[in-house]
Amino acid sequence: MPRKPQYTKEEIAEYSLKVVREQGIDSLTAREVAKQLGTTVAPIFVHYPTMEELKQDVRVLAQNVYQEYIRQGLTQKIPLLGVGMQYIRFARQESDLYRLLFLSDKISDVKENHYAMKAFGYTQSLVRDSLQRIYHIDALAADHYFRDLWLVAHGLATLIVTGGCTYTDAEINAIFTEISISICKAYKEIPGLTEGNYDRDAIFSELVNRE
Repeated sequence: MPRKPQYTKEEIAEYSLKVVREQGIDSLTAREVAKQLGTTVAPIFVHYPTMEELKQDVRVLAQNVYQEYIRQGLTQKIPLLGVGMQYIRFARQESDLYRLLFLSDKISDVKENHYAMKAFGYTQSLVRDSLQRIYHIDALAADHYFRDLWLVAHGLATLIVTGGCTYTDAEINAIFTEISISICKAYKEIPGLTEGNYDRDAIFSELVNRE
């Protein structure tokens, strides 16, 4: 009778996630996972014939971690701000997972299936209703509203994980608020803005000449 594997596939994936969280995706090797498990590499290859398959499952687990951060943000009084700040916290607290999901090309299908835009669509769908309800805007404006703030959040988070961000969470909160006010005011006061049907030159001329 074949010997029962010493570790389950799920256990190997969880230990592999631990390696990535602590050391980064470049350290995810069969030998390092085996070291974490206290065994040889043999049990790993029972479940994962290739390391690429293991990396795919690790990425799914990393996505679950990210999504839990976002769900916590949705419970805040202002869900959009809560989501934005949780995105920043994910970058600060799980920098190696952020790199794996949003900045890495270490997984073969990442170019064809980049998680950044998947995360964008996933998160946008979660906050759309609250944006419409709180700011009294339609679905198109809500989607554009989220898009603009998400791009800011993504830029700040990327600066954080690459060591180039000097802003505190309080300062980032203020940045989100300033941009949110600007976007909300623009969508409410400029007809056709979300549809791209407006006179850009006339609007800018009026704004820059206003004292």
